[in-house]
Amino acid sequence: MRRVVCPGSYDPVTNGHLDIISRASRLYDEVVVAVLINISKKSLFTVDERVEMIDEVTKQYGNVVVEKFHGLTVDFCRERDIPVIVRGLRAVSDFDYELQIAQMNHQLAGVETMFMATNPLYSFLSSSLVKEIAQYGGDVSGLVPEPIQQRLIRRFEQS
Repeated sequence: MRRVVCPGSYDPVTNGHLDIISRASRLYDEVVVAVLINISKKSLFTVDERVEMIDEVTKQYGNVVVEKFHGLTVDFCRERDIPVIVRGLRAVSDFDYELQIAQMNHQLAGVETMFMATNPLYSFLSSSLVKEIAQYGGDVSGLVPEPIQQRLIRRFEQS
């Protein structure tokens, strides 16, 4: 079975993330979306909420599994016998950073990294930008799936 991991914080998952996940799901037998637990970072949604949201919006793919993790992505891969990490690239600046990480991951654990160019429709998109727009009541309907948009609206109404 060919397996791949798509790691990230996904706070929240965006249409850009889903583009990469869906394309990976057509290339691999199983895609593991690994949601990073980062206690030093203030997140809008808890890790469990993020896992739940990704489960909800990826269920149609059939071969996507969502797990939470902390620590190094290569350790996550080694523990689960996953040989490849998929990373989306929005711009050349992403490549500079991601290449260093990919080379380190290969050095540490022999894990390969596959880069996917982001669909141009989502090249400007980030979770941080989505949160900022939603916080001020902006329309994020074209940036995230409907269930995520509704959760963003509810979360900012509560605060």
